[in-house]
Amino acid sequence: MRVVTEPQDPGDILRAPLIIEYPFKRTTGPVIGAFLTGLREQVLVGSKALDGRVIVPPAEFDPVTGDDLTELVEVGPEGTVSTWAWVTAPHAKHPLDEPFAWALIVPDGADTPMLGAVKAPGMDAVAAGTKVRPVWAEEREGRIEDIAHWEVVA
Repeated sequence: MRVVTEPQDPGDILRAPLIIEYPFKRTTGPVIGAFLTGLREQVLVGSKALDGRVIVPPAEFDPVTGDDLTELVEVGPEGTVSTWAWVTAPHAKHPLDEPFAWALIVPDGADTPMLGAVKAPGMDAVAAGTKVRPVWAEEREGRIEDIAHWEVVA
């Protein structure tokens, strides 16, 4: 049996637009709100777990035990690169317009890393164990972009 179909006129196709919206705003809550406020004030904060670990950025719940985390502590501002990747040709959405490193940075006093862009004179200036410090944006609004980038500590 052979079935032959004729091409349909595109005007015959049924179309229905699908618009998905979430018309509400979510508050950041006491933990993430404190982190974002800290960024605006040039302060890094983490949440302290019951066993003493400090998680940065702070979390409302311990990712290991599920315990509620309510104690916030100041960390940094300097930190240590734990791992990194060099970007040789940044594009428009990157935070820097010159070669830089994406790095996982463990702020002093913290036990977990946070992601940041490290401005360095070259790839050889970055390694696991490199000390870095945040360079704050001139105008801060309580967003992660309040850390314009990190720089290598001489």
